[in-house]
This record gives sequence, structure tokens and C-alpha cells, in this order.
Amino acid sequence: MRKFSARDLTLAAVVAALYAVLGYFGDVFGLTFGPVQIRFAEALTVLPFLFPATAPGLAIGCLITNLLSPYGVADIVFGTLATAIAAWLTAKMPKWYLAAIPPIVVNWLILPPMWSWAEIGAVNSAFWGAWAFNSVTFVIGEAIACYVLGTILLKVLPKIPSLQPKHS
Repeated sequence: MRKFSARDLTLAAVVAALYAVLGYFGDVFGLTFGPVQIRFAEALTVLPFLFPATAPGLAIGCLITNLLSPYGVADIVFGTLATAIAAWLTAKMPKWYLAAIPPIVVNWLILPPMWSWAEIGAVNSAFWGAWAFNSVTFVIGEAIACYVLGTILLKVLPKIPSLQPKHS
């Protein structure tokens, strides 16, 4: 296991802070929580492709953001876990255009069922209807955040000299 450098820890801390700030900012407009959302902070979930050290920062930023969640402890635990898993998988992606797939898929597998359970409280036909609605609206919002905004990050950040890898 490789050690984290001061640069790695700084990147993780900055990403955690940015995720929380963007999450709270989006909440002002009602875009951070629930099935119809475009969580701006989710654009950051592609960063582990470029900077694997940002993965813990994403999980911490998501945890801080989810403290406001109307879904309570379930979102704090499962939403944060989804982001952590997605960040780890994103770091493993072989091509930049695949970097957004883990956040979309992992969050889709975990969040819409959680919201549907919170709304319905049982697995019945109403649950599956809620799940279908939550899934469609969530995937659209997550794809906008990850593929549109995230792709901009993946293309722009490597051009910033201070973010390029240091060569010994």
C-alpha cells in the first residue's frame, strides 16, 4: 500500500471541502437531495481517475453533505458508502470516458431503493413504481453531473501545472 504524501492529503481535504460546499450550495436550490437532483458535487466523483488520493476526500465530503439529508441515518451511511465505493472503482477505470460510470451505477443501485423504501415503507407495487421514477430521474441528474460537469473537470484539470504529477 502506498503512503499518502502531503500533496495527496491536501487534494483529499480540498475535495472534501469542495464536495460539502457544493452540496450545501445545491441544497439552497433543492437540487442536492431526493430523486430529482443534480448534485453539483457529484461532478467531483470522477476525480479519482486523475487523482486516486481524492477518493477519501469524496467520501468525507459526501458524509458532511449527507448530514443535511432528509433521509437521515440511512443516507448518511448508505449514501456515503455508495460514494466511497464509486470513488474506489473510478480510480480503477482504464479510460477517462469510463470514469463517470461507477458513480452513476453504484449510486443508482443504492439510492433509489433507499428513497423508495423511505417513501413507501414496504416492498410492494407502490415501491416498484417509486423505484422506477426515482431511478429514471436520478440517473438523468447523475449523468448530467458526472458526464457533463465531470468531463469538463477531466479535460481542464490536467492542464493546470500545479496539478500535474511531480517527476523525481
